[in-house]
Amino acid sequence: MADRFSTTLAQPPPTGLAALLAALPFLAGCVLLEPTNPYGPTDAYARPPIASDAADAPASDLPDGPLALDEIIGIALSNNPTVAARRWDTEAADAARDVARAEALPHVSAVAGYTHGEDPLKISPPGPPFVVSRNLMSAGLVVRMPLFTGGRIVSRIQAAELLEKAATHRLARTREELVFNVTSVYCRILAQRHVIESIRFSRETLREHLDRVEALVAQEQAAPVDRLRTEVRLADVEEQLVRATNLLEIQKRALVNLLGVEGPADGLEVAGELEPAGDEGPRPLEALFEAAFADRDDLLAARRSLEAQARRVDVARAAYWPDVFLQGTYGADWDAADWRRSEDVATVGVGVEVPLFEGGRIPARIREERSRLASAQEALRELRLRIRLEVETARLNLASARERVQATRKAIEQGKESLRIERLKYRNAKASITDVLDAQDDLLNAQTNYYHALADHHVATAELKRAIGQEGAAE
Repeated sequence: MADRFSTTLAQPPPTGLAALLAALPFLAGCVLLEPTNPYGPTDAYARPPIASDAADAPASDLPDGPLALDEIIGIALSNNPTVAARRWDTEAADAARDVARAEALPHVSAVAGYTHGEDPLKISPPGPPFVVSRNLMSAGLVVRMPLFTGGRIVSRIQAAELLEKAATHRLARTREELVFNVTSVYCRILAQRHVIESIRFSRETLREHLDRVEALVAQEQAAPVDRLRTEVRLADVEEQLVRATNLLEIQKRALVNLLGVEGPADGLEVAGELEPAGDEGPRPLEALFEAAFADRDDLLAARRSLEAQARRVDVARAAYWPDVFLQGTYGADWDAADWRRSEDVATVGVGVEVPLFEGGRIPARIREERSRLASAQEALRELRLRIRLEVETARLNLASARERVQATRKAIEQGKESLRIERLKYRNAKASITDVLDAQDDLLNAQTNYYHALADHHVATAELKRAIGQEGAAE
């Protein structure tokens, strides 16, 4: 027996294994050999769906030809990076929900180890014959399943599901915001295009008038100062045209930026008219409030986040309860010096883990989560107040824009008639050049105000839709 005992005492671990053990402290802090590139493409299997078909896939260039508002909105929803980021947030929330659900399932893991001791370690169970060795190898499977956690796992799953819904609502709200912004810039572009046409028309009219003034000056029927005043006004109109054209280019670039397309804005052409659609007048304010509180996705997201935070409080409170779990193992132990000397090992049992002293961590965590809950409640209240303000503001802006359209439309007709009369009076020497130029300027201002009012009417319509939580362009 003594001879067998002495022969089963293994030699020191092999040189290669000893070197590996010596290197473990240095390897423990190592990272992956190929760290993830933060600027590289994401894995294809993790990409969330962003388009219903291939035709809606993100594009790097603008399509040829003039684009209607619906086409522009479709491109923006497929390419805008903010919307894409919200889609990824939704995918992350979906993955977090799966992580929380997996915590309720059994955990199975494979374990292996090597132990070297100064005293001999037993491999076989008690009772002769038995095998001992200073170098013991072991490997096996470990299964652990939670039985009772004080509601911690259930609360985490509920919180993750609520946060997934919140992420979905935030994505929908981001889409609504994008539709409004695209519609707003689109209408401004249409209005600015009409303003440029009005300025060009005014320039051509002034040039014709300048020719008449020069003819009258040559016939000594008008003073040379009339020609100078007309030239000054013409130069002013030229300057207005340059500024208006520059503003149109800026608006086009702003629209291309919203579309998420990195190509130049030179090829962007929009199609459409600014004639206002007839409406039924302002809806009752309380009906708008009711629609907003029921449909606003940012409000729904805030509610789901608040409910998720309440579940986080329950998770923190569950830390006071013991964890009860079922655990089983199956594997083998063997002598590192002689692989033929091995013994199967199997265990099964129930474990209980009870927190006795955590240094105040549990009550501090509960206080932290309750404070976050109170903050979320106040954020929800602030959002409701802001929604009321946005709805009221949008309703007032729409009513104001409607009245301005009607007023400026009449002003254009009056301006045209006034200019015709003043030019006729000037030919008959019954009016001064100042009267003619003022009438021309008044007509240009009336046309500019009219097209701006039309754009404001469409923007206000889209703004009201956004305020009550409807995704869609102005009709």
